[in-house]
Amino acid sequence: MSLRVHAIGPACTVQDLGRSGYLDRGLSRSGAADVLALYEGAALLGQSPDLAQLEMAGLGGTFEATQSLRFALTGAPMQGTIDGATIAWNASHSLEPGQTLVIGAARHGNYGYLHLGGGIDTTPFLGSRSTHLTANIGAAIQAGDILPTGPDKGEAGKKLRPDNRFSGGLLRIVSSFQTELFDQSTLDRFSATTFQRGARANRMGMQLESDGAGFAAKGQLNILSEVITPGDIQMTGTGNPFILLPECQTTGGYPRIATVLPCDMPRAVQTPAGAGVQFEFVSLDQALAADAAFRSELMRLPRRVEDLVRDPHDIPDLLSYQLISGMISATE
Repeated sequence: MSLRVHAIGPACTVQDLGRSGYLDRGLSRSGAADVLALYEGAALLGQSPDLAQLEMAGLGGTFEATQSLRFALTGAPMQGTIDGATIAWNASHSLEPGQTLVIGAARHGNYGYLHLGGGIDTTPFLGSRSTHLTANIGAAIQAGDILPTGPDKGEAGKKLRPDNRFSGGLLRIVSSFQTELFDQSTLDRFSATTFQRGARANRMGMQLESDGAGFAAKGQLNILSEVITPGDIQMTGTGNPFILLPECQTTGGYPRIATVLPCDMPRAVQTPAGAGVQFEFVSLDQALAADAAFRSELMRLPRRVEDLVRDPHDIPDLLSYQLISGMISATE
């Protein structure tokens, strides 16, 4: 089975959970920006979250099924239609041969996900199907591409209550290797500041802006390059923080004031431009407990799936359904 791409946004890529184990070779893991969205789609389709899916940065596209297939939509809510009829987000659906699926722009958040039953079956590289644009691994999806799918079985017509992570908010952080280079007054000011996500953002990192002076470390021009990972908050020479994302470099010399907890990264990456975020330092024990709770919640997602009840107004062939059967009596 496969899905034909007729039109596509400028930054749509195939992503899975990423490739690990190559930091020493200068290759960051890549993978889905919003990991929670991958698990939500897997729960809706009853399949593994390891399967590759389509990540849509801000804008979706137009797709046509070449055979009957199941799909699900998660992440940043976007307008979705099948042959012009609106369909539910955070839900799974069926697409028949010749039908057209259109996914519009994000209404909240940044990254939407199109999950296909059986996953997108492209050729793995170093154990992953994830595109890594900065490392020249794979490429953005183009109009005319065919997205092949793996074997699939199961039902569509399922829904999940969406997690509210698309408008910014509180991000928990832990101290990093270089936190001690910032004096306590700077750390206190950092925690008390409300930042806005800036316009400069891609899969490498997202800029944060705020009123007032920037944030500088002592002797930051003499910092040696060290290993860095997604979630690190790096201070540029202007004192503006950047949260590093899945395609970040693997080493760097800018000081890092803290690291966002992995369980809070879905909220970080889905914060839209102009929305506010605040940071709260937590202890390592608190961070480990929060991350364990997040992992447990991911495992419970399949049990939260519900049947999707369709609105009769969205069923174009409603009269073809046998809504009433049997004999009734007007006197009873």
